[in-house]
Order: sequence, then structure tokens, then C-alpha cells
Amino acid sequence: MHRHFEDLLETLRANLIKMGSLVDEQLDLSFRALHDGNVEATNRVYETEQKVNGFDNLLDKEIDEIMALEQPVAADLRLVLSAIKMNHELERIGDVAVNIAQRVEPLRDYPQLVHRTAILEMGDVARQMVHDSIDSFIHADAELARRICRQDDVVDEMNRQKFRYVIGEMKSSPDLIEPGAHLIVALKHIERVADHATNIAEDVVFLVDAKIIKHHAADIGE
Repeated sequence: MHRHFEDLLETLRANLIKMGSLVDEQLDLSFRALHDGNVEATNRVYETEQKVNGFDNLLDKEIDEIMALEQPVAADLRLVLSAIKMNHELERIGDVAVNIAQRVEPLRDYPQLVHRTAILEMGDVARQMVHDSIDSFIHADAELARRICRQDDVVDEMNRQKFRYVIGEMKSSPDLIEPGAHLIVALKHIERVADHATNIAEDVVFLVDAKIIKHHAADIGE
């Protein structure tokens, strides 16, 4: 029975990692499509979304089985609780990637505005946070998780700067009001990616150190 329980936990961990890898790929596809104005590439984002949703359902079933049949305690219970939250965050990141992909077509005729805003710069930072949050889970690295939490402020500041830039462009040229609005929405979506990555990092600290750091800046080294 104990071996079966360990196998269930290992399968749960492995599937979380696989889901994280898919979400990372989905983000990369959506960011590059937005930067390049490649509407055709968004189809791959939507296809990957179906796979992410499949893992979401699979993980829900695995968690239900563990909770109903095995009654985990201590560190094992923290893993299951963290998995519940991480599954939700990864699924939401996948949704955000789709939302970003939906901005590609409205912005494809305004590549200069997209490039001047340097939205891919912000996207790369947010995507790295997601990548690192998965790595922190794989390696049970609470210190890496805490660094991710500190990066959230960096993305927030980038969003504020780029928001002000886009507003300035919209004021200077009425033709840019509509694409500028789409760009502001895309920036907000990228900020949300960073928020979800931060939530995953907080879950990793809970998993590894049995410590809740949400809303506690001192606990993440600030």
C-alpha cells in the first residue's frame, strides 16, 4: 500500500512538471506571435491549450484519488495541497497565453508600435519567472522561489513604464488609440503571468519550508 501511495505522489509531481512545460511553451508561442504579428502561429497556442486543459482534468482526478483513498499527512499533505494550487495557477497561465494570442490579429498591422513598446522584453521576464517557478518545484528550491517573488515588483514596474509609453503614443496619434488599447490589455495579461508565477513560488516555499509567505515581504528577503 505504501509503495502505491508513493507512486501516486510521484505521478502527481511528474504531471505537474509536464503541465508546466506545456504552459511555458504556450507562453513562448503567444509572446513570439504577438511580437512578430504572426496570426497563423496563434493556432499552436490554441492547440496547446487543449493539452493544458487535459492535464488540468487529469491532475484533479489524481488529487481526488490521493485525498480520498490515502489520507496524506505532513509533507505529503503539503505536496497535495500545493499541487491543487499550482494546477490552478498553471491552468490560468494557459488561459492568459490564449488571451495574449487573441491580441495578435488586432496588432499585426502595427508592428512598429509593438516593437517600440518592447513588450517582448517584459514577456521574457514573466516567462522566465514561470520557468523558474517550475524549476524551484522540481528541485525543492525555496531560495529560488523567494527570488521569483521579488521579481514580481520588476514586472510591475515594467508594466507601469510601458503603460505610460503607450498612453503617450495614443495621445500623439489618434490612429493608435485602438491598437494602443489592445497593447495595454496585452501588457496587463503579461503582468498577470508574473502574478501567477509568484503564486506558484509561494506554494513552493510552503511545500519546502512549511511556511506561508503570501503578503509577508520580510519572509521573501525584502
